[in-house]
Amino acid sequence: MALLNTFANNLLPILLLGGAGFALGKFLVVEPQTLGRAVFYIFAPLLVFNLIVQSQLSLGSLAEMVAFAAGVMLIGGGLAYLAGRVLHLDRTPLIAVVLTTMFANNGNYGLPLIAFAFGSNALAYASVYYATLSLLFYTVGVMIASLDHLQPTKALSGLIKVPAIYAILLAVVFNRIGWQLPPPLERTVSLAADATVPAMLVLLGLELTRAKWTGNLRALSIPVAGRLIVGPLLGWGLTALFGMKGPARQDGITDAGMPSAVMTTMLATEYGLEPALVTTIVFVSTILSPLTLTPLLYFLGK
Repeated sequence: MALLNTFANNLLPILLLGGAGFALGKFLVVEPQTLGRAVFYIFAPLLVFNLIVQSQLSLGSLAEMVAFAAGVMLIGGGLAYLAGRVLHLDRTPLIAVVLTTMFANNGNYGLPLIAFAFGSNALAYASVYYATLSLLFYTVGVMIASLDHLQPTKALSGLIKVPAIYAILLAVVFNRIGWQLPPPLERTVSLAADATVPAMLVLLGLELTRAKWTGNLRALSIPVAGRLIVGPLLGWGLTALFGMKGPARQDGITDAGMPSAVMTTMLATEYGLEPALVTTIVFVSTILSPLTLTPLLYFLGK
């Protein structure tokens, strides 16, 4: 009964709103990219800024979460690479496996889940995790996807495309100096921040309508197991190593166990990394995620 309540109160609302987005994409012609850009460039940065300013996170807490998130992603990607070599995956599916194991859906799915399960304090840490993921995705992720045919300097230029990074820096300045936004701007930021979570969930459903099936079960098994099983265990170990407690620990372990990031499909399409395989990984890991996240949330909430 306790697990059922955990599922109903935390995961079911996400699945229902994501399902509404999925139905919208199936029955109407809706372009996910348009909503995705609005979320990435407007809503998500304002949410990140609002959460950090309200929570008054210290520089030490910010740095700790950035290091933790980077550790989860880089170690997870390394383990996926080793597993892919053991299973003798070809070069292209191996790259797809590494990317879908490294990068989880800590935005569309992770932020609302953390908000429902653990509240605003944990959500502030989740926003830092999400911003770190965005930074690594547009640098390390792009370089891995492109390998030999993209200059590292061009990949690094992707940093300027991550507005959440600027939101964190600006929020840190506001916290350090003690500034406050004028009431009209504060209300604007708050209004946009409140709209971010539902917009992300609808976007998640829209993006899953593009899922395709692949028969490469060896490649499929690595990121699905890596994200849903190995991820939480890795997160548990790193939170102990960093000495993280309370909301930071709850967020860190949960974020480490989220399914594969939908935005990896963008890299798969751009660089020819078997888009059918990547979309299948994203879809399967998302569909199976309630089976692992429900008990995880229950134990972390005790």
